Amino acid sequence: MENSLKLKPLLPKNAHLFWYSKDSEKENLPLPMVLGFFINNADKEDLKALFDFVGINNAVAVFFEQTKIWGNRSNYFPELQNYFTQYFTRYAL
Repeated sequence: MENSLKLKPLLPKNAHLFWYSKDSEKENLPLPMVLGFFINNADKEDLKALFDFVGINNAVAVFFEQTKIWGNRSNYFPELQNYFTQYFTRYAL
């Protein structure tokens, strides 16, 4: 799954989050990977910008799909997974 054109302007500003990826591949990272790195490493303004770009409902769906599949073994830091599970449940569902 490639990112939509709407998400691509957000990635260059936050390229440091994807330091391990080649520059040519950064624009085609899948949304679940982008969301995971933003939740774990981005500041709140960049995270809000991501939610604005992809839509909060899409972000919530991806987040809960990942945590349902992987549970406690997901790529989210445990405290952030707990926080966003509570946050999304309360404000986005």
